[in-house]
Amino acid sequence: MTTRAWTAPAPALRRELLGFATAGLLAYAVDLALFTALRGPAALGPLTAKSLSFLAACSVAYAANALGPYRTARPRGFRPYAAFFAVNLAGAAVQLLCLTVSHYGLGLTSQRADTVSGAIVGMGLATVLRFWGIRTWVFRAEGRDGSWTG
Repeated sequence: MTTRAWTAPAPALRRELLGFATAGLLAYAVDLALFTALRGPAALGPLTAKSLSFLAACSVAYAANALGPYRTARPRGFRPYAAFFAVNLAGAAVQLLCLTVSHYGLGLTSQRADTVSGAIVGMGLATVLRFWGIRTWVFRAEGRDGSWTG
């Protein structure tokens, strides 16, 4: 294999990662703003507010990814959105699992430990899972240059 084969996909992968990160940041902002509004002025309970803000954030992230880094994938119907939602639920489960293992399994019960395990380690692992799952199952790799998912 030539050096060119190893370096050619890098710019395309960087653009894909940047678009994915931008969509994720937008979705995070929607999640945070909506959760805050639903908990505050709307006076909803925390689980109801988080469920609604999570659903809205997933919808925003799906649209941002479909119109941004994966616009050439042209997903059709409900199946891509359902797969996207499932991948995001799996990512949320990874974050909760990291927090659960740290807090209850390892006995690291401080607020700092919870933040590190859930919001840093868990978010990092969940982001990798989401990126892989979204590009593998939602916006498939057919015809994509530099696919590292097979």
